[in-house]
Amino acid sequence: MSRRLVITICPREPGRVTLSLERGGPPVRLGAAEIARHLDALIARRDLAARVQVQQGCAGGCAGSGPNVSVTFYAMPPPGEKPDHVALGWRTYVESLATLPYLAKLIDENLDDEPERNRIAAEARRTSREAAPSRRRRPAR
Repeated sequence: MSRRLVITICPREPGRVTLSLERGGPPVRLGAAEIARHLDALIARRDLAARVQVQQGCAGGCAGSGPNVSVTFYAMPPPGEKPDHVALGWRTYVESLATLPYLAKLIDENLDDEPERNRIAAEARRTSREAAPSRRRRPAR
């Protein structure tokens, strides 16, 4: 299932974080406004405007140093239909944004759940094969 993301960044939190914008890039010091600006540019470069939106708002963790970000996942609507506002899930980056290897990871790790679902399914198949009794027939005596 394809996801639609809404990334919420609180503009009121004064904290700053240092991380690369994209994989392998040099680290940059970022506040909430810079994070929003760089994510908007990344979305435009990757042509993801139909699937990813950045907005200002409360992202939780108001007492923390920030910047705090939350990502909400929604199902992609069928072509021609309006998107709904029923969240499939969400992830918050309250005082943990600096643990990401790069800023674009906000999009990369949240946009599609297919790789994770495939990994979980492969692990389940492997585990069930290991746990299942052998189906080989024993030779008759």
